[in-house]
Amino acid sequence: MSSTVLDEDTLKDEESKQHRYNYSLLLTDLHLQVTAKGVYSAIAKHGVTHFCAAPVVLNTIVNAAPEDTILPLPHVVHVMTAGAAPPPAVLFAMSRKGFRVTHTYGLSETYGPSTICAWKPEWDSLPPDTQARLNARQGVRYTTLECLDVISTKTGEPVPADGKTMGEIVMRGNVVMKGYLKNPKANEETFANGWFHSGDLGVKHQDGYIEIKDRSKDIIISGGENISSVEVENSLYLHPAVLEASVVARADERWGESPCAFVTLKPEVNKSDEKWLAEDIMKFCKSKMPPYWVPKSVVFGPLPKTATGKIQKHVLRAKAQQLGPVKVSKL
Repeated sequence: MSSTVLDEDTLKDEESKQHRYNYSLLLTDLHLQVTAKGVYSAIAKHGVTHFCAAPVVLNTIVNAAPEDTILPLPHVVHVMTAGAAPPPAVLFAMSRKGFRVTHTYGLSETYGPSTICAWKPEWDSLPPDTQARLNARQGVRYTTLECLDVISTKTGEPVPADGKTMGEIVMRGNVVMKGYLKNPKANEETFANGWFHSGDLGVKHQDGYIEIKDRSKDIIISGGENISSVEVENSLYLHPAVLEASVVARADERWGESPCAFVTLKPEVNKSDEKWLAEDIMKFCKSKMPPYWVPKSVVFGPLPKTATGKIQKHVLRAKAQQLGPVKVSKL
């Protein structure tokens, strides 16, 4: 976390530990499910000043029922979030509630966090929505990571720092694992040309900060054009009826693939007319993104997740496949 931790500070860690440690631990206080009420209660009762949580937990906090919250916060609460790309809309809402969020990024293979979206003083004077968008980026390398770059998947050369040209995020340093046990083929692919290849596609900005656009397996190719599922999801989170969203490719008879949005609606939303809601969401998206990025299908319901709260996109891809191809797709 970017803030200084003092003797009087209290840390509450809601993140999964298996990405960073290998040990057996006897827990005196085991939480099987994180709730917004529990987080607010810990802040008020135990004076929690810092906690770590995945974006899914932050989304739970910002969408909590009024009776489950304690606002305004009794003191400043710093949050470190990791595990998935946080939607700017969620970071914006957290900031409005008084939380100060720091975003980090990494993999189990790089000992957890290897980049941090370090807050810049010049961001203080920017509009809150701009601050949230900048803070949602994956940032710059940790001091323990020797090298971080975004390279072309075709040439292996660094992409220009224009915030547009997409490439694969690669890393090198003594916090990167030595390799996968008894899997030489995976090691050869993962460590090609002396880099650890993350499998994440991103861009590099002029200020040196990197930003994930998608997992290589999650990118949607529609009519020969790449679509970032992460960016489509970020726009969906801005819709007032959307609680959670995940976007995957669905077969499309005209375009090859088109975005399919799986959406969980907020509890207070009237769900009696899902057809109208789907059309409203697609209309909303048209005002936020290029026409070919707009989801051509919207499916409502709870999203499948791992025990740590990560959305299981492979399950959603299977569901999209079961739906069959989109018969009529209009730009």
